[in-house]
Amino acid sequence: MVAPGEPAEFGQEIIQRRHRLATALADFSGRNILDFGCGNGAQTVAFVEPGCRITAVDVSASRIAEFQSYLAANGITGVNALHYGGGTLPFSAGEFDLVMSYDVLEHVPDEGAALAELLRVLRPGGELLISVPNKWWLFETHGANLPLLPWNRVPFFSWLPAPLHRRWARARIYTRRRITRLLERHGLAIGARRYITAPLDVLGNGLLKRLLQGLIFRGDTTHLPFLATAILIHGRKPE
Repeated sequence: MVAPGEPAEFGQEIIQRRHRLATALADFSGRNILDFGCGNGAQTVAFVEPGCRITAVDVSASRIAEFQSYLAANGITGVNALHYGGGTLPFSAGEFDLVMSYDVLEHVPDEGAALAELLRVLRPGGELLISVPNKWWLFETHGANLPLLPWNRVPFFSWLPAPLHRRWARARIYTRRRITRLLERHGLAIGARRYITAPLDVLGNGLLKRLLQGLIFRGDTTHLPFLATAILIHGRKPE
């Protein structure tokens, strides 16, 4: 059983990092976009620009209500936030030019069914941007229900063999090869693959954070898997 996810909060570095990487890989202007698993909308609104239309869905009714209130209070147009009960998405086949989903797939009940739906509502030639937690990061991103250990972010827990990880983990985790093969099995033509460096949002602003950002976690991506919290994949649905 996987646990529900916690969305990124407004102002966190991970939001801007994803935005920079995504907009370098895909054109968002004038597109009809689906944000699958939008949470409180903090990530969604980073992509709002003139001409684009974003439909944002999430299984949490309270977070959608929070997002709808934020949109109204800030006069943001071009975004439609909808509560989604899971299963079949309430959209026509090929309705969207671009689908994005950030650190959501690891929480859905059936990852295959979720991907099939995302590809169904994506038009032929449309683009998918998806990120998932990286197995080789030093800490378990979502924590684990480990016996006798109240602190759930145990170093190297995610490096355990898959059967042991599944036993105690709160969410799935992926290697770059695994997520690539999974997407390819669902018919996606893979383009770019990026390891996203740790944004260090869990650290308060201070000397340690500045030192780590300056010396180790410079830039948005890395070639070293153990310095990355997530994997970003850009792909295209065949024509």
